[in-house]
Amino acid sequence: MAKPSRAYVCQECGATSTQWAGKCPACEAWNTMVEEAGLGASGATGGKRSGKVIDIQSLASGSANTERIITGLNEFDRVIGGGLVPGSALLIGGEPGIGKSTLLLQVAARLAQADGTVLYLSGEEALSQVRLRAERLGLGDAPVGFAAETGLASILRTLENGKPPQLIVVDSIQTLWSDLLESAPGTVSQVRMCSQILIQFAKRSNAALVLVGHITKDGQIAGPKVVEHMVDTVLYFEGETAHQFRILRAIKNRFGPTDEIGVFEMAGDGLREVPNPSELFLGDRDAASPGTAVFAGIEGTRPVLVEFQALVAPSPLGTPRRAVVGWDSSRLAMILAVLETRCNLRLGAHDVYLNVAGGLRINEPAADLAAAAALVSSFVGHALPSGCLYFGEVSLSGAIRPVGQMALRLKEAEKLGFSTAVVPQKLDRESRKSGIELEPISHLTDFTATLAGTGESGANVS
Repeated sequence: MAKPSRAYVCQECGATSTQWAGKCPACEAWNTMVEEAGLGASGATGGKRSGKVIDIQSLASGSANTERIITGLNEFDRVIGGGLVPGSALLIGGEPGIGKSTLLLQVAARLAQADGTVLYLSGEEALSQVRLRAERLGLGDAPVGFAAETGLASILRTLENGKPPQLIVVDSIQTLWSDLLESAPGTVSQVRMCSQILIQFAKRSNAALVLVGHITKDGQIAGPKVVEHMVDTVLYFEGETAHQFRILRAIKNRFGPTDEIGVFEMAGDGLREVPNPSELFLGDRDAASPGTAVFAGIEGTRPVLVEFQALVAPSPLGTPRRAVVGWDSSRLAMILAVLETRCNLRLGAHDVYLNVAGGLRINEPAADLAAAAALVSSFVGHALPSGCLYFGEVSLSGAIRPVGQMALRLKEAEKLGFSTAVVPQKLDRESRKSGIELEPISHLTDFTATLAGTGESGANVS
């Protein structure tokens, strides 16, 4: 019998080395190289002697099976592209306590109640704990198969004994272990091997697989990055524990659009779907207060209207503070520099606070104009019109650049009762047909000069 080979594996990135080192040669993380037993020479060669000649088929022959499994949770189905694809693998991550298990239990119960076959595998909770949650959610009578098991060999034997279910939920992948490795559960080697074997079973049996992943303190899914490459879809469940809103965001999706979001509201009876998140994000808006501007954004294929809130106040410190929540801090620094240099607004001696209301994180450059409008409004102490929205990318010269899907943004704003939109000068043909009154601007100074002229006389504008 061949002696098992040993290697040192980085617990951060999964890189392997034959010798121990204090710093990982790949990701340069310190004290992450841990000795683990490998699969020996036969495992490393990929099984050359036991291999077989594979059957080559033409890509043009046959037809693709595009029939999706509809779970019944519309926001979840929307994010993943319209339903679960048979044989696909999904990975979902999120902060502890954010509601990952609650979401997947609701998905499993909805599918089971629609005569689907579901197996829920939990490595963290017992049957009694999951049953208590199901009863609290009103899903105690859902015919969901459940097992509390962490041994990969036992799970595979159970799955292969009979007809595979339509949906397999593993909560979580960090708790599984394989007896082919001597390392502990949760290590890079165990997570990589258990994920690979389960994904292979899903492809072979045409069952949809959902893996729950823990996240690190940096907000990334724990374990080797290769797991995110192996799966078909990567979802992040986001939100603040202090807010009732939860956002399911697609980071990678081979069967649908990326950056798609689904919005949920956490309540006592579980997660409730929010079909129109714009109304939810703008529900408690104080339009009469200076420093607020409504932005029309696009998340995946969905238009979302959110409120940017800004506070610009004189700073008693030598170095003024710059704090931002829900937006890129470097983007804020750029907008402040453009306002200072191109628009002659003296913001250097002021503390600046910027917040995206509702806990949503905005990533697209189209939010530049809305952020600038909120900052200027707070600086001059003059509220913006309540029925007006803003979108456009601000360049370093102060020019307002056009953005994509403007007609879709305006259509959503019109549906919510907005009457005016400050938009880039260059508009497409569909945007000009909108029922909203458009105020095209070509440069940020056009906007700041108008607003600063209506502000308080004490504002520092040169």
